[in-house]
Amino acid sequence: MNRLLASLRGISLLIALLVVAAPAAHASGDEEKLDALHHTSDGYYVDFSPFGAWELPRLFVVRRADGSLGFDAFASTKAALLSHRYVGTLEGHGAAHEEAAPHAVDHTSPADTTHAAAAAEHGTNDHGHAATSTTAEALIANHQHLDATLSPADGGKIVLDLSFTRHLLFMLIGSTLLLVWALAMSRRYRAGTGRTSAPRGKLQNAFEALVQFVRNDIAQPNIGEKADKFVPYLLTAFFFILILNFLGLLPFGATATANIAVTAVLALFTFFATNLFASKDYWKHIFWPPGVPTFVKPILIPVEVMGLFTKPFALAIRLFANMTAGHLVILNLIGLIFVFSNLFGTGAGLGVAPVSVAMALFIYLLEILVAFLQAYVFTMLSAIFIGMAVASHDDHGHDHDHGPGARHDLHPAGDVDQLNGQMALTA
Repeated sequence: MNRLLASLRGISLLIALLVVAAPAAHASGDEEKLDALHHTSDGYYVDFSPFGAWELPRLFVVRRADGSLGFDAFASTKAALLSHRYVGTLEGHGAAHEEAAPHAVDHTSPADTTHAAAAAEHGTNDHGHAATSTTAEALIANHQHLDATLSPADGGKIVLDLSFTRHLLFMLIGSTLLLVWALAMSRRYRAGTGRTSAPRGKLQNAFEALVQFVRNDIAQPNIGEKADKFVPYLLTAFFFILILNFLGLLPFGATATANIAVTAVLALFTFFATNLFASKDYWKHIFWPPGVPTFVKPILIPVEVMGLFTKPFALAIRLFANMTAGHLVILNLIGLIFVFSNLFGTGAGLGVAPVSVAMALFIYLLEILVAFLQAYVFTMLSAIFIGMAVASHDDHGHDHDHGPGARHDLHPAGDVDQLNGQMALTA
């Protein structure tokens, strides 16, 4: 039975890798370059290559050509283009129709060509209508509309783009999964399961083990007696990052934590939690460092102030870079198959395929460890920063250890009812 389960796991991982490799195969068949970064970046669609793509809703707050504000909603990018109210432009190119349909050149006179170009620039044709029908059809036919930048055809301007992206979609999925899991576990604890009796089921046992780990091994040793105040935030950050990391490992999934905007917002939460609840001693150590000569303080104060911002910056960059790098390595390893096929023929591609797949499988398994590790590192560093801020220091002696690791006088297990209360707060 164990061997059968191990075989099934191996087959599942192989299928996942083949799904990852599918976009590269699709690109190779179309004589296009494999852009590994493109497949890890955000977009307004969910990529199911080679089966197609699911376009997400496009929502815009726009300033019309007459200066009025408006709101436009479309079911997809395709619908926005076909409405003739928006035109698409490919990044790095001129007008989209010039890139998407270079063959659409007739034998009109230079004057007519100039007039048509002017009309296209203003988004109108000879009759004053939006000159986007040909452009939209060409973009959609070549599947280039998915990556096109939209702009109002009437010469207006997009004030705010509220469109759904794949990273936003997977954040919503992750938030929903976390909420459902936490509420289900909370109901169990309120009913007595896990309090008056042992936890039941794998999900509850895993939930309790992770909650105790964050509370007893991360929060209490680094924050101290005020740890329980910050445990709900640390638990939320840990589980949220962990679930998003795992969603990115699923076939056709997207890793929202590989988006710098997502990790920056998470880091901002830690920044606000650190500085809003900071003690007077914390601010005193920043703006008037004790125990150092007065002439050195003007040098230390700017460094301390910079530290307020470099800590959350490091949190954001560390999580973003680590989650992006793993996927890029996998895609590039799979891409070696098609690179060798293009350079040396199909035989060379088939010959390097087993090595590439084996190495990609190893990195994929390593990514599972990284998913846990990055959630742990972010939570641990957040707890350390918060612990440094809320700690009260002794003004009569500054030669002792003020670090959060100096406080180990709390009982690590704590009260069981208090722990269950923290689980309920997480929900």
